[in-house]
Amino acid sequence: MIVQACINGARPTDYHPRLPLTPEAIARDAAAVVAAGAAELHVHPRAADGNESLVAVDETIDAVRRTCPGSLVGVSTGAWIEGDELRTLEAIRQWGVLPDYASVNLSESNAPAVMTLLREKGIGIEVGLASVADAERYIRLEAHERVLRILIELDNEQELQAARDVAKGIVDTLQRANVQRPILMHGFDATVWPFVQLAKEQRYSTRVGLEDGKFLPDGAIAANNAELVAATVAIFRGQG
Repeated sequence: MIVQACINGARPTDYHPRLPLTPEAIARDAAAVVAAGAAELHVHPRAADGNESLVAVDETIDAVRRTCPGSLVGVSTGAWIEGDELRTLEAIRQWGVLPDYASVNLSESNAPAVMTLLREKGIGIEVGLASVADAERYIRLEAHERVLRILIELDNEQELQAARDVAKGIVDTLQRANVQRPILMHGFDATVWPFVQLAKEQRYSTRVGLEDGKFLPDGAIAANNAELVAATVAIFRGQG
């Protein structure tokens, strides 16, 4: 069980005053969340204009590694970032400063090709499942067990019971296929803290940060990512 910090994601620049966007800001924030108890980092590198960019991965990972030596660092490969399957693959091919792992959404048509390329480059894979259909597609993939972990991430489902039902359906599908990979479960906006608690109960890892939500368990807006991570670590330790 670990707490991963997802410090910016695809959030717009005005989502929170402490949303880190530049490599330097991401690196500073990464150090702060590690100090607050995060075991790993998940970042979305941004270009100079503030937009997400797979081309900006080298500079951002290099900056984070300098402030957080020894911490595992991951990035997203979301299809929306480059907006084109060929540009996505070419950007990943050009990475010279490699992340430890990258997230791949099984809802995206190009997921198998992205996974193959990541394996060729020696990058770990977090396979993201947002539905039972994603889970079923995942277990049909050749060498599907060759992933770092499985993400159960229900960003589009904001009604708690419905989100719980989808998560259970995903887990049941994986168990029927005897999948043995670690699971990281996280919510989004309204489901962030219920899913942190659910992850604790099920002994899964979880993640938290401004990518997934800006509110603390008591409903107050967090001052920064480190405050969100500290609250999650407290829950995992039975203190919150």
